[in-house]
Amino acid sequence: MKTLEIKNISKHYPTFDLKDVSFNIEPGKIIGFIGRNGAGKTTTLKCVYNLVRPSSGEVLYDGSPIIDIEADYKQDVAMLVGEMDYYNTKTVKSLTNVTKRFYKNWDDYKYQNYLKDFGIDENKQIKALSSGMKVKYGLALALSRGAKILLLDEPTSGLDPVSRDELMDIFIDLVSDQEHAILFSTHVISDLEKCADQIIYIKNGEIVINEDVTSFESSYLHYSGDSGTLSPYKDKFIFYRDRLGKFEGIMEKEYELEIKDMNVKKRKATMEEIMVAFERGNWQ
Repeated sequence: MKTLEIKNISKHYPTFDLKDVSFNIEPGKIIGFIGRNGAGKTTTLKCVYNLVRPSSGEVLYDGSPIIDIEADYKQDVAMLVGEMDYYNTKTVKSLTNVTKRFYKNWDDYKYQNYLKDFGIDENKQIKALSSGMKVKYGLALALSRGAKILLLDEPTSGLDPVSRDELMDIFIDLVSDQEHAILFSTHVISDLEKCADQIIYIKNGEIVINEDVTSFESSYLHYSGDSGTLSPYKDKFIFYRDRLGKFEGIMEKEYELEIKDMNVKKRKATMEEIMVAFERGNWQ
């Protein structure tokens, strides 16, 4: 699979700036893209897919600017948006018949297999599909045209836990061939803990973390215990709560405390706790 390189892209809007965003998407990887609403996730994805032209920087696919090879690029790269609006009164089959005309590498055999694997009845109207089925249908369309890189914007938004879990298994299975890659933004951090290899964290239009999941999670600790014991160390925490005599906080591992008190509990921080700590900072 070819590598997708995002190099120093910026995008200026009157009320928001995407600033110097850089990362690579490589085969066999599931990359979780996280950050608050309005942090720049969707703008980044739109720039990568050339739905929005960056103010500066460039996106390269196999070393070539995507604006020079857009037709071929969009055969290999697909973007899916959660809760996508389809033509609701059309059947799956009729919508597919229109869609596949645009892709020279369309594979009907693959498509039928994906419908079977995903349990999609092509004679159903789009409005009869659940939210999870619509996401799976979007995946079937993308993969049947030969897409190797999937850009997914909130693909699990609104899905129940079982449907989300099924999608995570699909993602893991998909990249296991070392030929596919997935970049997906989500607010459901528990999904990333199940499947992501790498985390890209964006805040106020800037990438603040880009590292593998193991390194990311192992860099922060969660402490909980009595205020009297932990509050003297509060300046070492990037985030803490100190209420009604109970203290809990998130700390970088390099500042790890060695407190011999059985009421103090220490463990690895979850990905969600780390994100909240970065966004909210200390409060008392």
